[in-house]
Amino acid sequence: MTDPALADPLHVFRFHVAFQEQRLQGVNQPIANLCSGAFSQCSGLEASMEAKVIKEGGRNYGAVQRVGPVSFATVVLKRGITSSRDLWRWFEMTTVQGAYSYRLNATISLRNRDNSEPWRWQLSHALPIKFKSADLDARSSEVGIEELHISHQGLTLLPRS
Repeated sequence: MTDPALADPLHVFRFHVAFQEQRLQGVNQPIANLCSGAFSQCSGLEASMEAKVIKEGGRNYGAVQRVGPVSFATVVLKRGITSSRDLWRWFEMTTVQGAYSYRLNATISLRNRDNSEPWRWQLSHALPIKFKSADLDARSSEVGIEELHISHQGLTLLPRS
């Protein structure tokens, strides 16, 4: 058996993003028509904690640091533009049409060669905050890339599947 500490590093080009609707009963239901295309890039899977600094009288060597509030980075998803308008519809429903915060949970999984998922993150209460369509340039032959920026209320590392 291979020691997990000596295992080969994982390649980051095999990942999957899925969105689920949070039902009142707490059961996650997949939304089949959202994000039917695969994403080519995902960035912003990070959380940072701001330490609370407490200065104590008589402690001259340095301040005491305690756990403070945690903040989460904006997650940016990019994919080649397709005929599907699902990302725009989600953004439009939440922002332009004035719907009340239509939030989803998102699961982002990193996959091995055997299609197992050793790393899976969940973004809770994800909300689209920016949509960017592909740049149009008649002189270019590149694939157009659309972006979706997502704000969320929590990043959780899920157990292995």
